[in-house]
Amino acid sequence: MSAPLPGDRGEVNRWLPAGVLVTVGLVAIGMVASGRGSQLVFASPFVLVPGALVLGWWLNSKRVAATRAWAAGIGWTWVGVDPSLVDRWRGQPFGVGDGRRASEVMTGPFGPYQCVLFTYRFTSGSGKERSTQTFTVLSLALPTFLPTLELTPENVGTRIIRAFGAQDLQFESDDFNRRWRVEARDPKFAHDVLHPRMLERLVRADAAGISLRVEGTDILCWTAGTPDLDRVATRLGVMRAVVDGVPRFVWLDHGYDPATT
Repeated sequence: MSAPLPGDRGEVNRWLPAGVLVTVGLVAIGMVASGRGSQLVFASPFVLVPGALVLGWWLNSKRVAATRAWAAGIGWTWVGVDPSLVDRWRGQPFGVGDGRRASEVMTGPFGPYQCVLFTYRFTSGSGKERSTQTFTVLSLALPTFLPTLELTPENVGTRIIRAFGAQDLQFESDDFNRRWRVEARDPKFAHDVLHPRMLERLVRADAAGISLRVEGTDILCWTAGTPDLDRVATRLGVMRAVVDGVPRFVWLDHGYDPATT
């Protein structure tokens, strides 16, 4: 299989109208007519809150079922929960918060590479500010260990921290520099990998808004929210373009010869 199939929107959205009906039904149950007959007032939260929780569970179970069907349809293996993924990588979005959990895990091939797709959650803050953060994470296995190289979208926040001395390597493409913040423990490695052809590749539309990191024997891509199955193949395509674009001399410097495979 060269690439995952697009997500089946019909499969995912088939249950959304039912969800809307359930929501309307819960609201209707939670309303009672006032004495004037024309106004409606909400009943006790003890009626609505449990109903909302049940609805949330039901919608999530439907989404997971659709995701499992998608995995089966492209020949990937559904794993479910894998605690080992929580501590496998050190960079963002890992290593912060508590209640860390890797769920909806699935694995499979993308061309010659082995991939993992999962939903990663953790909680942060305290009291009323406590919240759950959710990310979609994709990993693609590398043939050998490489130094850490991270690319995140450039924005106001990254410009501010750069002004305070945070690392942001600059390259010969102004367009690339405007779009990406680049961090690397080995700047020479970063410049070797991010050669002019790679810079041009990473300013295309399909790479917008994602974060990428080469870490150890994997390249990662992460985005906020639960998996958008329609975009999995596109994001894997960007990741593969980065790996395929690594010059041979870089691989050789790290003990691997792509000419032998």
